[in-house]
Amino acid sequence: METLLTDLRFAARTLRKSPSFTALAVLCLALGIGVNTTIFSVVNGALLRPFPFEDPDRLVMLNGTYPKNGWDDAGLSYLDFRDWQAGSTSFTQVAGYDWRSLTISDGDEPERLAGGSVTWNLFPMLGIRPQLGRGFRADEDQPGAEKVVLLSDELWGRRFNRDPAVVGRSIRVNDEPRTVVGVMPPRFKFPENNELWVPLTPLMHATPRNARGISVIGRLKPGVTLEQASAEAAAIAKRLEAQHPVENRGWGGRAADLRERFIGDETSLVILTMMGAVSFVLLIACANVANLMLARATARHREIAVRAALGAGRARIVRQLLTESVLVALMAGAVGVPLAYVGLKLIDASIPPEDALPYYIHWAVDGQTLAYTLAVSLLTGVVFGLAPALQASKSNLQEALKEGSRGSGAGARRSRLRSTLVVAEVALSLMLLVGASLFVRSFMNIQGAKAGFDTAPLMTLRFYLPGDRYDSTSAKTQRVEDILRRVEALPGVQAAFASNLIPLGGGGNGGNVVVEGRPVEAGDEPKIFWAGVTPHLFQTIGVPLVSGRTFTDAEGFDSSRVAVVSEALANKLWPKANPLGQRFRFADDTSNHWLTVIGVARDFQYAQLDDREVDPAAYLPYPYHGAARNTGLTIRTAGDPAAVTAAVRREIRASDPALPVFEAATMNKVRETSYWQYGLFGWMFSVFGGIALFLAAIGVYGVIAYGVSQRTHEIGVRVALGARGRDVLRLVVGQGVALALVGVAVGVLGAFGVTRLIASILFDVSPSDPLSFAGVAVFLTAVAVVASYVPARRAMGVDPIVALRSE
Repeated sequence: METLLTDLRFAARTLRKSPSFTALAVLCLALGIGVNTTIFSVVNGALLRPFPFEDPDRLVMLNGTYPKNGWDDAGLSYLDFRDWQAGSTSFTQVAGYDWRSLTISDGDEPERLAGGSVTWNLFPMLGIRPQLGRGFRADEDQPGAEKVVLLSDELWGRRFNRDPAVVGRSIRVNDEPRTVVGVMPPRFKFPENNELWVPLTPLMHATPRNARGISVIGRLKPGVTLEQASAEAAAIAKRLEAQHPVENRGWGGRAADLRERFIGDETSLVILTMMGAVSFVLLIACANVANLMLARATARHREIAVRAALGAGRARIVRQLLTESVLVALMAGAVGVPLAYVGLKLIDASIPPEDALPYYIHWAVDGQTLAYTLAVSLLTGVVFGLAPALQASKSNLQEALKEGSRGSGAGARRSRLRSTLVVAEVALSLMLLVGASLFVRSFMNIQGAKAGFDTAPLMTLRFYLPGDRYDSTSAKTQRVEDILRRVEALPGVQAAFASNLIPLGGGGNGGNVVVEGRPVEAGDEPKIFWAGVTPHLFQTIGVPLVSGRTFTDAEGFDSSRVAVVSEALANKLWPKANPLGQRFRFADDTSNHWLTVIGVARDFQYAQLDDREVDPAAYLPYPYHGAARNTGLTIRTAGDPAAVTAAVRREIRASDPALPVFEAATMNKVRETSYWQYGLFGWMFSVFGGIALFLAAIGVYGVIAYGVSQRTHEIGVRVALGARGRDVLRLVVGQGVALALVGVAVGVLGAFGVTRLIASILFDVSPSDPLSFAGVAVFLTAVAVVASYVPARRAMGVDPIVALRSE
């Protein structure tokens, strides 16, 4: 310990004597460590930190599978869920939940909330207990049971001022009284960002066996593996298929890791890609500082030789030099922590409020992150310090002590090592910059993607139809018709339509269809997208009809058996026939009601812009399939669409004051929200690439400048023998360009392999995009030319007399 303290004091004194070197080394490493700490916080919060449940490794998702359509993570119907629950032996408990829009309408203005219906045993199985009151009882999760509700901590604080007397109080949820039985712990919002929960069985017990919407979680018994549980799930599904061949034909089952559902493969890929990118940045920073250390070791070769002559062994010298490098790395780590804090704040600011992260994902510069930063700093100090320390400790003692000796042999070795490090820097920088270019181009492509309609004059919002009085299709339809009549009468409103679909904003349904006169085997029917819409859909968004007509007002607000189909659907179902007058029905429609095509409309993007293809679509009258409680309103205006928001809210309140209005936004805002992830990836990779480029430029400059200082005598001789300035310039810049070209060649090969890993998260750009590869290669080469030019200018000014005399 005494020797270590001595080494630390000597290292600190040595670094203080070279403030420029120390500042540059700390800056380079701080950038690398800072971005690493930032992304590790994200990795830790999203992928490494266990779910906030009791013994989460024993929890698994139970999914329905339908191999014909490639589905392996479908939900279960209520009846199948109960059969799985009763028939499984691999689990101590099986519980279910479903997402549900819930509205609180007592007291303040009605508020629509993300809520859920859960079985009574779900939260106890997760090991989560209310902070106030109690959870649901088994008798409350039965048909006809007393209506109860659980509140989130956030909702309790925001709406009820944290009043403990809220437990036992009756509040109106979806326009019916429910008794508050408990308040869940802070930050708990299962499954993602829910704010209140109701029992599942009273709401779902009467749903048919083919209504598969319940997510199911099981807790494995001790000793039972995921594979065994999955085999049992498949066996239960097979048994149910035999018992209920109509509803369950072709359906299987499996058990899956919880992270597969809650995190997802694509999210994991993005986060791990970011971690790989910042690891490249840190490697570049290490290479840069290693180059600085090599240059500094050359300047200190006589000092090291004197220490060796006085009895210091090679191991002792290496330890001293490593102490200096580790001290530099620790200082860089201290600077990198506040940089990471700023980086996390910028990431948070880039995530729209409407796309809030699930409650179980939380990143911060916490104890685990600080421990990681310390470990990375120590490792980094060893990585960039070891090679220079070993090189410095191999100096020839007699040669080093000779006055004026440059240690030519050691100098050549160091020069080769420095050049190799610069080649590595350029190669890694190219790989990062190519990735940045691909993400930026993806962002630009999706920004310019065609939606198929003009988004500028459109305003959107949603309202919810809660309570028993909106159970019937006619009640929902009448209310929506009244709201549309009021809204379309407002000044500045040109047209409006209602649907659970908001173009680019989600909604709609999917289903398999049977075409009249074309029988197919059950399960092999074509799959389409469909939405129930009121009249004026195409007038509102400005999409023309190719042929036929749209709904009349009477058809649009009635359960008329007519449909307007997209061109894609017409071409898919009737490629060689006139689609007008053709009939189709949904495969799961037991009433066998046929729908007649009355019009064909141009394709438009009804889903998010990053969907590669627009699925075939059918637009049906609004009341079809019972109408939707969660209804979207899309409004075409003559002026600024945001200007009508307040007036539209007033008209909805005038129609029914109990209806909550939410998610009000212009269609341009909806459009932007649909691709914010690409912007985040683009700017993050651009930051990583910019840091890499800065470090690579410093590396090239350092190597060339060092080479010029080492070749002063040679350059002086060349000038004395008649070499002109441009010859010297070509000589020096050529060395930098040669290093850059080798690095570019290596980087291109590496990038061709690495970019294949991110192909699935790019939009409309190839992972081997020639523009990105060629542009980055040329740009990096140009940076190397600029970085080499400054020392080259210095070499051009070498006075041959002075250079020769100094030797």
